[in-house]
Amino acid sequence: MKAFVTGGAGFIGSHLADKLLNRGDFVTSFDNLSSGKREFFKQHLNNDNFRFVEADLLDLDNVKKEIKGHDVIFHIAANPFVRLGEKQTRLDLEQGPIATYNILESMRLNEINKIVFSSSSVVYAETPKIAIPETYGPTLPISLYGAGKLAAEGLISAFCGTFDFQAWIYRFANVVGTRGTHGVIVDFVEKLRKNPKELEILGDGKQQKPYLHVSDIVDGIIFGLDHSNDQINLFNLGCDSNTTVTRIAEMVVEEMGLKDVKFNYTGGKRGWAGDVPRFQLDISKINKLGWKESNTSDEAVRKAIREVLDKE
Repeated sequence: MKAFVTGGAGFIGSHLADKLLNRGDFVTSFDNLSSGKREFFKQHLNNDNFRFVEADLLDLDNVKKEIKGHDVIFHIAANPFVRLGEKQTRLDLEQGPIATYNILESMRLNEINKIVFSSSSVVYAETPKIAIPETYGPTLPISLYGAGKLAAEGLISAFCGTFDFQAWIYRFANVVGTRGTHGVIVDFVEKLRKNPKELEILGDGKQQKPYLHVSDIVDGIIFGLDHSNDQINLFNLGCDSNTTVTRIAEMVVEEMGLKDVKFNYTGGKRGWAGDVPRFQLDISKINKLGWKESNTSDEAVRKAIREVLDKE
């Protein structure tokens, strides 16, 4: 298989490229390096099955040229910093539906009809205290990031209906692990390195979400692609457990070997505008195909903390 991975130098995209190359696929990694890093793919530079293209998805002519000849498009590229939408209101429009349109149009012109898309649980927004299935609705995002992901899903669905494309859409839980460059774990580690006596925690610390290790996310993406064959294959990717923000703070403190750290909460149920304070995904659909995560939420968080600390 010849795979085209957008965001291939980023957190999830680079792990996906590793997985595809290890199983013998050819990979073109397409990334503008705005948040991705060369060090994440340097181990593949002498691999004849790997090609890196430093370019931007907003350049339609270049996307059309580079995407030619591939079998499957893995669209992983996105704005990785959800909170940026508060100040840069155009960002998720460009990185969501506009970038996705450029990919889809380039696929159409090059007669490529398979796309795998990394969406997010944030499309569901605030939901009842139940495990949310893929059929839940209406989906009414409360962040610009969520709106961008949902709009991209809509475009993919439309191209499937109009041009007979086939799609695999994954709504991710919170993803953690090695090569992570942002998020609550990285934030806490950086804060505690600056001040090991106090830790600012956004919100009330009771935000409770499922955390999935990046290795499980990548396995789930490939598993779903290999084991489902509908025109539109929509899956939640997460775990049956969850972790609170305060528990993450406690684990970071434990793993850093600190004592008597004072937690200072900013207050309110949200960490920031657009934050979904609590959700749980129903993952029974992909479980029925035979996929199961290998780490609980707490295990994924602790594993990721150790990876962040080892990296430093």
